[in-house]
Amino acid sequence: MANDSCSSANGISAAGLSRRRLLATATTLFALPVIPRLAYGATILAVRTWPADEYTRVTLEMDSELKAEHFTLENPDRLVVDIEGLSMSRALNDLVSKIRPNDPYIASVRVAQNRPDVIRLVIDLKQPIAPQVFTLKPFDEYKYRLVLDLYPKIAQDPLLAIMESADNDPLADILEDLAQNAEPSAPIPSMPGQTLPPMANVPKQPAPPPARVDPLPTPSPSRRGRPLLIALDPGHGGEDPGAIGPGGTREKDIVLQIAKRLKKMIDAQPNMRAYMTRDSDFFVPLHVRVQKARRIKADLFVSIHADAWIKPSARGSSVYALSQNGASSSAASWLAKRENEADLIGGVNLGSHNKQIAQVLLDLSTAAQINSSVKVGHGVLGEIGKVNRLHKRQVERAGFAVLKAPDIPSILVETAFISNPEEERLLRSASHQTKLAQAMLSGISDYFSANPTLARA
Repeated sequence: MANDSCSSANGISAAGLSRRRLLATATTLFALPVIPRLAYGATILAVRTWPADEYTRVTLEMDSELKAEHFTLENPDRLVVDIEGLSMSRALNDLVSKIRPNDPYIASVRVAQNRPDVIRLVIDLKQPIAPQVFTLKPFDEYKYRLVLDLYPKIAQDPLLAIMESADNDPLADILEDLAQNAEPSAPIPSMPGQTLPPMANVPKQPAPPPARVDPLPTPSPSRRGRPLLIALDPGHGGEDPGAIGPGGTREKDIVLQIAKRLKKMIDAQPNMRAYMTRDSDFFVPLHVRVQKARRIKADLFVSIHADAWIKPSARGSSVYALSQNGASSSAASWLAKRENEADLIGGVNLGSHNKQIAQVLLDLSTAAQINSSVKVGHGVLGEIGKVNRLHKRQVERAGFAVLKAPDIPSILVETAFISNPEEERLLRSASHQTKLAQAMLSGISDYFSANPTLARA
């Protein structure tokens, strides 16, 4: 009996202990979802760098929005960024290895836990910078992004860029004379938030009001004796890949390759010179693309893209001009909306530039500019039709932001549908890229030949 009583007492004790353990375990399980969030905060999803001569961008993509503070130090030059709500992670350590030796602005990056919930980035610089640090809300496939844009304190002038590429070229003297005697039609920032400084030995003067543009304008004295300047605008770039084909081909890469081929052909002409709004893989906001063309007083603006559609059967090349009164088709309207979202995808610090000035620039487009754009567009479309099937046999019209320079004929060329497997293969072909570039050059040359007042040898 004694043994039985002992056994019974032990049984009750064990049962009580078991219940207490279950209660403790349940309490722990209820607490689990909360503790890691407090301990670890946000998660770094990706770290990307985009070095370029114009500026270097560093992007940290995260699953939640964070606060960041930054300041610069001199002797030596450094950018310090404190990010709240982060702890050390492998992705942050990877940032150190992503810095390229040829980056024109960043020498190295150091990452450390500055305080329990604050990560400090110290970016050692190769030259003084004017940084922009801002956050972006989720858009498209991106989550929250913290963007560090490192601009030079003295931005490169587009005219100087053309002159530097004209070494040992007989046109170099003409371009130098243009740079010293021609004033910009408006103060043009190289990128958002930076006002482009006047060129050396050129007094800064107030921008004159935009003049009415005739369909066939007579060259002004400052334009006579210099080559025709063609602004080539490879779409997308950097954070914005553009459309992606079924084989993984990125629009931003293809259009840059085509633009480089076209530039080489234009520069080989005796009376032409090309300028590219981007010459490598970095993002350029839409309004800056327009401003760059205006800064060099371009005679023509050509934006180069590769179309995409939800159905892979869509195919063919198209050419677009600006419309002030609605799109010429629902497809053109859809395409313009998609292209105008590039700033949201690529990432623009909307608080860094004067929105009123930007809006005025985009509202100044004239009927004469559009008329000239349609003319050159028809010529380019006809030549492209000789090397590729056309999606539309007339120049389409829509409200593309990138075509809104008030004083420059501007067209947007959709070279083919990158979403079509066959056309994607053609776009990857060097020979087909050359044919497309040659077709565009032929259309451009025919336009200026038909307008002798613009053909300034």
